[in-house]
Order: sequence, then structure tokens, then C-alpha cells
Amino acid sequence: MKKPSLRELAIMTIDEGEEIVGAWITPYIKEVGMYKLLAKKRVDGVYEWVHFIQRLSGGKEIVLRGEARDEAQLNSLLEAAKDNLSRIFGVTLQPADADLYTLDGRGAPPKVQ
Repeated sequence: MKKPSLRELAIMTIDEGEEIVGAWITPYIKEVGMYKLLAKKRVDGVYEWVHFIQRLSGGKEIVLRGEARDEAQLNSLLEAAKDNLSRIFGVTLQPADADLYTLDGRGAPPKVQ
């Protein structure tokens, strides 16, 4: 069996000309972990996002992936996620800094040139 590449293991990759538009995280939820939402803007102007749980062990489980045609649609998605997390767990997504790395482990800028 072939070992997966770092690119295949990444939650989200940023290609040339793309930029991170946001990262949001909940506080730790007992026996669940932390919900996170990451979004980027592709070169074609479409927003791509991933919503996932990071377990206390460090493992990550993808909840949903998708695209938003514009910033307004991305904001609607973010508000829906916040509302659902608040209703179910009593927590909400808050803006967060994202740790960005290149495939060789170096820190990466928020916009890839």
C-alpha cells in the first residue's frame, strides 16, 4: 500500500494564486473535540470551505466540504454553522489564526504567489 503524500493528508491545500479568507474554531467540547471551519478563495473567485472536528487526540474528521459562489454565501454558511453549534452544544465558532505550512513543513504565507 502506497503511503499518502502530505498533500493528500492535508485538510485543505492552497494552490498558487489562492488565499485563506478565514479560519474559525469552537472552544473544546467535552467528549467531542473542537469544530473548525476553514475557507479559501480560489483563483476563479469561488470560495472553498471545509468543516471538521479535531479530536483531543489530534485526529481530524471531515464533517462537510463545499463551495460558496461569493462572500455573501460563505457568510450565510458560517452563520448557519454558528447557529447549529450554539443550539446543539452551546458554543459558537470564533475567528482564529490558522497554522499554515508548505508541504516541506515551512510556514506559509496567507496568499500563495
